[in-house]
Amino acid sequence: MAPPTVRVRCPACGTELAAVVAPTPPTQWFPCPHCHLAVPVVVPRDPPPLYTWEVIPSLYPPLAPPRPPRWRTTNALVVALALVAVVSAAVAGGLVYYGGAASGSARYTISGTVYEALSNGAVRPAVGATVVLEDDRGIFGSNTTSFGGEFAFSGVPSGGVELRATVPGYAPGTIDTFVTPTYDAGSSGLNVTLYPTDVSNGTTVVESPFPTLESFLSSVYGGAALEGLAAVVAVGTAVALRRGRMRTAAVIGGGAGAGAPIGLLLLGLSSAYPVLLVASALGAAVGVFAIGVGATELYRAGPATSSD
Repeated sequence: MAPPTVRVRCPACGTELAAVVAPTPPTQWFPCPHCHLAVPVVVPRDPPPLYTWEVIPSLYPPLAPPRPPRWRTTNALVVALALVAVVSAAVAGGLVYYGGAASGSARYTISGTVYEALSNGAVRPAVGATVVLEDDRGIFGSNTTSFGGEFAFSGVPSGGVELRATVPGYAPGTIDTFVTPTYDAGSSGLNVTLYPTDVSNGTTVVESPFPTLESFLSSVYGGAALEGLAAVVAVGTAVALRRGRMRTAAVIGGGAGAGAPIGLLLLGLSSAYPVLLVASALGAAVGVFAIGVGATELYRAGPATSSD
């Protein structure tokens, strides 16, 4: 196919000239036969060019392909995962400390009041009610309430405590509590009301989810292990993210931090150490941030390549 011939007029003198243009470049220059001015000639195409950079590309510097600001996102995610690791490690250390302190020997005084419910809905102190205290080792002792319905036991060791109050003609009442040097679910001011019903329909007041010291320590050290694992995962994913080796690192590390307080709740430690639960929840909030940003980056990046 022969090169096309384009007829144009010189913008200076108006002389018409016929130019045989090559396929490229898009704009070619030909001298005017009358005034010798260089006249630009655009190679015909369909559709015709719409922008000047299509006609005269040499006037515009080459632009690099657009790239997202990965360094800012990566730094933010690394900082977030580092915060998750610090908070998780601090909570784990606190649980280990409290668990060790709770194992120490201590003695407590357990006291409270027993009431009797009357038919008119009122209550009165249960005089002469029998109260039996049972600790982790078995029956600790028995006591009889005073004229005000009060009872007290001294020298009770750390661990789970069960108080069982009985009065003839009333269903028994039970209070389950727990006492250690670092967690006291209730050792004084314990109240139980007895109702004149079938003795098999007793009432139970649960002050603590831990029946024994062994179950309490299992939950505490289990929570410490969970928080420690979250810290290790957060550190590992932060390093991997910093080196650019794993695209899903932020989601994994953030998920470890976000799931830690759920584990503490399931272990029943929210009532024992609410401050540590709040700290873990703050770490979880940072973890959720890392999950959101990491998931957004994964969506923008598209399917993983072999280099990921």
